[in-house]
Amino acid sequence: MNINPHLELSNLLKDLGVKPGDTLMVHASLRSLGEAMPADIVSAGLRRALGPAGTLAMPTLSYETVNAENPLFDTEETPSCVGSLSEAFRRQQGVVRSLHPTHSAAAIGPNTSDLLVGHEKDHTPCGEHSPFAILPKLGGRILFLGCDFTVNTMMHAVEEQVMPPYLLEDEPVDFILTDARGRQITSAVRCHSFKGYVQRYDRLEALLPEGAIKRGQLLAADCMLVDAQAAWDAALAAIKKDPLYFVDKE
Repeated sequence: MNINPHLELSNLLKDLGVKPGDTLMVHASLRSLGEAMPADIVSAGLRRALGPAGTLAMPTLSYETVNAENPLFDTEETPSCVGSLSEAFRRQQGVVRSLHPTHSAAAIGPNTSDLLVGHEKDHTPCGEHSPFAILPKLGGRILFLGCDFTVNTMMHAVEEQVMPPYLLEDEPVDFILTDARGRQITSAVRCHSFKGYVQRYDRLEALLPEGAIKRGQLLAADCMLVDAQAAWDAALAAIKKDPLYFVDKE
């Protein structure tokens, strides 16, 4: 890359359709870029493309390590289990993480509070206060960087509008949540189940209206930039018609 790699990355993101002032939720596979690309360079490129008026967000899920056997979540210490970019991003100065044991998100930029504050009120993974339910209301977009719709966390928020039978465990877990100031609260949260089912969120792509998705290339990575509200509307219409539309039985 050039001597200023995050500038080049920013220009490529703008070519893909990322605009200054966007509220952007990023799902990413860092290795898909095709070379040893440091996570901080990718984050810097994303922030430069969004500009000071833009908000960058990423899922920082922790369901692999925070569960009934280990019901402790700390916004500062608990690692993200959804990729090295997500984990590096949550550690950066100025980045804020929502307070939720299994399905937190992190963000930086003007819309951070609107996205994240209040997530601790949800007693399910992606309820009405979650960043994934709020993103469409803010006119947000979703960037899939080297990955596809199968990792689209917003789909869980859509599922919670219908509560299909596969979605949640019957009994909640009492989690202890520690925020960035060291304050603790206890929250009873019903975790995901999916017992006997396989997620098929890839089916959403075919439902999107024209203009809701833009495909492109970022270095070696295939990318998709998706309008969150259009994706929400299409997914919700499908799952209301058929609660099992986005799963297959094992």
